[in-house]
Amino acid sequence: QVYLVESGGGLVQAGGSLRLSCAASRDTVCISAMAWYRQAPGKERELVALITNNGSPNYADSVKGRFTISRDNVKNTLYLQMNSLKPEDTAVYYCNSNTNRSLWFCQDLSNDYWGQGTQVTVSS
Repeated sequence: QVYLVESGGGLVQAGGSLRLSCAASRDTVCISAMAWYRQAPGKERELVALITNNGSPNYADSVKGRFTISRDNVKNTLYLQMNSLKPEDTAVYYCNSNTNRSLWFCQDLSNDYWGQGTQVTVSS
């Protein structure tokens, strides 16, 4: 089992910054890509940013140029630096990890894992 715990959310003014963190329960080679998702009230959960095990990032168009995803594989921690925040960024942000099933000893794990979420609220 992989347990993910997010932190760093809060209330900020438009144009401000926050850094989210996601700590995994253990350092495991079974974790490959990691990602941040978000879900606003009444909307579907959407992918915000994804990073491969080697550190290659991908971003949703809505956050490109403002958000930066990174990871520390030694600490087994995922980060999301959010700058120039907008009210439309308001959502619960969720950490996600993907399992590398090409490794035989990882195949007993679920395909992916989710954190409990952390609230980000951006005021006008």
